[in-house]
Amino acid sequence: MVVRYIQTCRLPTPFGVFDMHGFEEIESGKEHIALTLGALEDPEPMLARTHSECLTGDALYSMRCDCGYQLEEALRLIAREGRGILLYLRQEGRGIGLLNKIRAYNLQDQGADTVEANERLGFAADLRDYAMCRDMLDHLGIKGLRLMTNNPRKVSALTELGINIAERVAIHVGRNPHNESYLATKQAKLGHMMETHQDDDPAM
Repeated sequence: MVVRYIQTCRLPTPFGVFDMHGFEEIESGKEHIALTLGALEDPEPMLARTHSECLTGDALYSMRCDCGYQLEEALRLIAREGRGILLYLRQEGRGIGLLNKIRAYNLQDQGADTVEANERLGFAADLRDYAMCRDMLDHLGIKGLRLMTNNPRKVSALTELGINIAERVAIHVGRNPHNESYLATKQAKLGHMMETHQDDDPAM
């Protein structure tokens, strides 16, 4: 077991009233939450997102990434469907932490892309671990997910943990002039499946 359940409370949001479930990693003490809406006991796969913490995007409205936009869109879509789950995981900066993320941003300001910046700091491009998701979903009795992500590596990682991913649901929001290069790097170097614009030449 990676995490232990702590407690549940109600969380009113502009999108709807969710249940917020708190979990704590047994070894590190790191805290994660799950926001749920609707019936958990329904065996049908539910709309879901595993969202790694991004303080700059989620709370400070950064336009350098698409994280905050994806968080808001995921909550909106779950509320519209009336049933779903968002796992909010404390893995800032793809696992390198907030202060190292600031260091990485500084390198990006000097011309490095998001992968190069992490590597120059001595980190892998993506250090995230999703092992806690299995325990969180098992505790809540959730059997299958329709996962909102553009990242096929995340689908593979969760599947390898024994989590049933019934469908990958694309989530394309937040593209702007400040994150065009970032999104292009995620597509080219991390394998993210990004949207194709209508004016793109499909033969290219």
